[in-house]
Amino acid sequence: MGTRHKIVVRSPNWIGDQILAYPFFHYLREAYPSSHIAVVCSPWVEAVQFRNLVDEVHLLPKVKGASLWDKWQSLELGAEGLKQAGPWDLGICLPNSFSSAWLFYRSGVKRRRGYATDGRGFLLQESLPWSRKSISHRAEAYVRLVTEAPLSLPPVSEFWGTYPSNDLDPKIPGVLEQLNVETAWPASTPLDLHPFQIPGEYYVLAPGSTAESRRWPVERFAALARLIVDETGWSGLIVGGAGESSIARQLASDPSLKLVDCTARGPVTSYWKVFREAQFTLSNDSGLAHMASLCGSPVQVVWGAGNPRRTEPLGPGQVRVLFNPVACWPCESNLCSQPSERRLECLRGIFAEAVWKEIKAGIGAPSWNLK
Repeated sequence: MGTRHKIVVRSPNWIGDQILAYPFFHYLREAYPSSHIAVVCSPWVEAVQFRNLVDEVHLLPKVKGASLWDKWQSLELGAEGLKQAGPWDLGICLPNSFSSAWLFYRSGVKRRRGYATDGRGFLLQESLPWSRKSISHRAEAYVRLVTEAPLSLPPVSEFWGTYPSNDLDPKIPGVLEQLNVETAWPASTPLDLHPFQIPGEYYVLAPGSTAESRRWPVERFAALARLIVDETGWSGLIVGGAGESSIARQLASDPSLKLVDCTARGPVTSYWKVFREAQFTLSNDSGLAHMASLCGSPVQVVWGAGNPRRTEPLGPGQVRVLFNPVACWPCESNLCSQPSERRLECLRGIFAEAVWKEIKAGIGAPSWNLK
C-alpha cells in the first residue's frame, strides 16, 4: 500500500454526505500514505473538501442548463479536464450515480472502484455489491471502498469516540478526537461575531433544509426559542445559506426571542468557530447538523423523513435525534405523499417542549447554569 499511485476520488454532492466521508478520507490516506490523492467535486461542496487529507481539488464545470444535453456536455467537459490532469491509477466513486462512474471511464482512470448500482457495474473493474434493502450507515459504506481488500477497522460510529449513556462516565476515545480545522480548511476565515454584539453564552439554530420532509415548521422553532430565552436568557444565532435568509428574518423579527440572523455570511466552513463555542446546535436533518457535530458542537436534530440508521451525523460533538415514528416513517423521501390530514405528520408531531426537554436531558445539561 506504500506504492506511489495517482488516486482520484469523486466526492459526494451534498455537504452532509461529504462530512460523513471524513473517515473514508482518513483511512484512504493511511492506506496510501505516499500516493497523490485528488478529489473531484461539484462547486457547492468545494469549501468542505478536506485539504489535510488530499493533495488537490478539481471542480466539475457548472451545468449551463437543465436539459439532459446540458448535463451531458458538462460531464464530458469535466472528464476531459480530469483526463488532462492524469493519468490516474485508481478512481473511487463515493456517489452511487452512473455519471460518477462514467466520468472516470471517460477520464481514462485505469482502475475504477465503487458500488454496482444504478446500472453502472460494467464501468467498474472493482465493484462491490449493493443492496438497497440493507441498512448500512453511509459513512460505513464509504469506508468499505478504501481498498480492494477487507480492512480490519473499528465501526465507523466509534471513529470520533463514543459517548456513554451515563453522563457521569467519561467519553470513550476514538480514532480521532477533534477535527483540526486549520489544516482541513486552511482558507476558511471564521465568522466574526463582534459586530453582532452577542451578550454572553449562545446556542445555534439551523432551521433550513432543501427537503420539505426534513423541515420542522418555523413556528415550532420560534416556540422553542421562547422556551430557551425564558429559561436561560441565551441568544440564538441563526445560520445557513442564502436560501435560509427568509426564515432567519422571520424568526429574528421578534426581538424578545433574542435571535440573530447570521445567514449568508460566507461558505459553510466559516461557521466552524461559531459551532465549536456554542452551548449546543439545534438543527433539522441537514448538512449543517453534520457540520456542527464535525466542528465539536453538541447537536440536537429534529428528525423528519430520513432514516437515522443511514445518515445520522457522526462527529466529535455529541448528537441526539428526536423523531416521531408514524406509520409511514422513515419514508426517506424529500416530498411527503400523505393526504392533507396526515401530511408531514412525522415533523408536525414533534413539539417545542419535547425538544427542549431532550436538549436539557442529553447535551451537556449538568454543566449549564440555567435560570
